[in-house]
Amino acid sequence: MQSKIKYSVVVPVYNEEGNVAKLHAEIVAEMNKLKSSYEIIFVNDASIDGTLEVLKRLSPITVVDLRKNSGQSSAMDAGIKQASGEILITMDGDGQNDPSDISKLLEKMNQGFDVVCGWRKNRQDSFEKRFVSRGANFFRKFLVDDGVHDAGCSLRVYKKECFFDLDLYGEMHRMIPALMRWRGFKITELMVNHRPRKSGLTKYNWSRTFKGFTDMLGIWFWRKYETRPLHLFGSLGVVMMTVSLVGVLVLAVARLFFGYLLSNKIWPMVFLVGFLFGFQVLSTGILADLVIKNREKKSYYNVRQVINR
Repeated sequence: MQSKIKYSVVVPVYNEEGNVAKLHAEIVAEMNKLKSSYEIIFVNDASIDGTLEVLKRLSPITVVDLRKNSGQSSAMDAGIKQASGEILITMDGDGQNDPSDISKLLEKMNQGFDVVCGWRKNRQDSFEKRFVSRGANFFRKFLVDDGVHDAGCSLRVYKKECFFDLDLYGEMHRMIPALMRWRGFKITELMVNHRPRKSGLTKYNWSRTFKGFTDMLGIWFWRKYETRPLHLFGSLGVVMMTVSLVGVLVLAVARLFFGYLLSNKIWPMVFLVGFLFGFQVLSTGILADLVIKNREKKSYYNVRQVINR
């Protein structure tokens, strides 16, 4: 009978040919110090350089090869679903996260936490990337305050149960601390080392910033109305319909008893449009409620192959 694996290290990579071998060696050295069973999972997010060929030469390793580029969150999700360890360790594949911090994060977890997030207090990134990150952090704290300083740091440790019945996609990897906190898990953070990139190009661009912001809005809505969208759309629709009906009643009283002319007034059209729009919003809430109650799980990526060495 195969013994249980204690730790699973999950590393999503895209076009990191020059970084993965060194990073893998560092992870192996660090995990060997823990004196417990472990597995190392690299998720190749359809790299178009030689990343996959380099990964195939490494050992011990499990390579999850995605059929098409699906983004960091989906690649991380694929690795997490492949993992069988009791404790999950995630990190970036660009070599900027330092594997020597893993033991410190695990020690912090042993103090009674379910999730320990890395905090890159002294980031080794460009000014542009740090500036945009600060702006994103401001909006994140306003919409989804997760209590951590650095939601963009992928170096984290989790208990496996944190990801039961949870799918990641889009830019949701940045929202994981918020999702964990909302689900009732105990979260903390720890300052970690952040190293300059030695090889390859950053995958950061402005489109990821906008995608992250829209995902943030989606997570905010999901948190409040995941199981009850009718409460939002239904309430708004009923209010609009009620206001419109009251307005029509007032106009009718004014016309019948006070001789108020309506032929040259815009108010009848305003209240009619308001009533119809309110009805549409209410209908949207009902349909969204039905979709939520009958939804099926959807995969946001496609695995080409899984290689074990």
